[in-house]
Amino acid sequence: MADTASNDASIRSIPDLLAARATGSGQRSVFLSPGRPDLSYEALLQQVNDTVAALNAHGIRRDDRVVVVLPNGPEMAVTFVAVASGATAAPLNPAYKTDELNFYFSDLDAKALIVDPALDSPAAEVAQSLGIPVFFLEAGADRPAGAFTLACRSGDRPPATDPVFAESGDIALVLHTSGTTSRPKIVPLSHANVCASAFNITDTLALTSEDRCLNIMPLFHIHGLMGAVLSSLAAGAELVATPGFDAMRFFRWLGDFRPSWYTAVPTMHQAILARAGRNEDIVRLAKLRLIRSSSSALPPQVMKTLEDTFRAPVIESYGMTEAAHQMASNPLPPAPRKPGSVGLPAGPEIAVMNDAGDLLAAGETAEVVIRGANVTAGYDRNPDANKDAYSGGWFRTGDQGYFDADGYLFITGRLKEIINCGGEKVSPREVDEVLLDHPAVRQAVTFAMPHRMLGEDVAAAIVLAENKTADAREIRDFAAERLAPFKVPGRVVFLDEIPKGPTGKLQRIGLAQKLGLA
Repeated sequence: MADTASNDASIRSIPDLLAARATGSGQRSVFLSPGRPDLSYEALLQQVNDTVAALNAHGIRRDDRVVVVLPNGPEMAVTFVAVASGATAAPLNPAYKTDELNFYFSDLDAKALIVDPALDSPAAEVAQSLGIPVFFLEAGADRPAGAFTLACRSGDRPPATDPVFAESGDIALVLHTSGTTSRPKIVPLSHANVCASAFNITDTLALTSEDRCLNIMPLFHIHGLMGAVLSSLAAGAELVATPGFDAMRFFRWLGDFRPSWYTAVPTMHQAILARAGRNEDIVRLAKLRLIRSSSSALPPQVMKTLEDTFRAPVIESYGMTEAAHQMASNPLPPAPRKPGSVGLPAGPEIAVMNDAGDLLAAGETAEVVIRGANVTAGYDRNPDANKDAYSGGWFRTGDQGYFDADGYLFITGRLKEIINCGGEKVSPREVDEVLLDHPAVRQAVTFAMPHRMLGEDVAAAIVLAENKTADAREIRDFAAERLAPFKVPGRVVFLDEIPKGPTGKLQRIGLAQKLGLA
């Protein structure tokens, strides 16, 4: 019988979690990767011990921030787990340029860098210019997935005799917020935070040691780190660590590894669906138990097409960095999944709060607030941001939403993304869902465009479906049949591809400027 991991309150750190899994399933595989031998739980624990000892030998201790700049894959997954076990992991996007890396290294007060020497990145040069020790990760195609050694060229020191591991109150992970409208804020997540979130995900998805996750999310982002990697470890399950999302290779991985589930953002799901018809044999043989979607709103139309294509339930979850990812989730069958809803509270307490700090009843719309074991204690060295973010012990998410009578949460949009059209408030997500019902529309993103008289006007960027045609007037007339006049896009632009962020999320804020419409 498969082991079902319950939310074990006694496991409140990654080292404790790894020790428990290695004891219970040491010879079982944990990390798999295309073209590589598997890595076992026992070998993972040894790799973590060796890595913590190597960091300790160079003076790196608990809560010291170690920047990780690695490509997606098993080494990145294992490095996150290993660094967090003895220090604080600070993964960064490998695509960052010199100026960006200078900012992040300094803002984080980084104590070391782990980097792939084959990576086309200025990270090592930037770290060396700042006097930060650099560890070069060395792996090989013949070694198990995620096995590596670290070589530090900042001077040799005697190895530590016994590695010193992190504890529940130590900071396991730091990530920056996106910083689209202001200076990025540092979000520190303790071991207790990330373990609580991992078990929340495991419980929500009923993950067991028999499950196998196909990870296509970037591992410098909370979704991939928690939603795929740590949740799989919490379940004693397996994870296929791919080089990153590739719609053309996805189906090969699906056929080769036969995963029981995968998690992705909506734009990735849409790209997968666009190629599903060319891979019907693989789709027919797929044995997905579930498909998970998170990090941005999943259009109900995409949810239905995914379920019809893969014959598996699509579980939309609601997450954010400050909550170590998961906050709410639609449940597994036979409980109802509500398209357009992010589901039921799945870990922390969730409420809806007005500007006066009052908690509102079902059906009333205001800001979504959370509190619980997976929620950060506060932004790092940023008292002004913390003053704005917390109210009466609740963390303000910046999202607007409401609960229905069944307790399901519906997000109507980011407060910063709500369009103020001459005093009328427009939820971009509502307009998106109408536009996506047009048979010629494959993707749609609604955004604010500056307007001389109204302040803001509604605009929409459209990607047409393959071999379909439509013009702006047709799209506007279609929207006008279903929306109040002030919600109908005043401007419709057609694109081959809508600009996305580094994690694949569509970005509304600043889109008018990017498209030259401001």
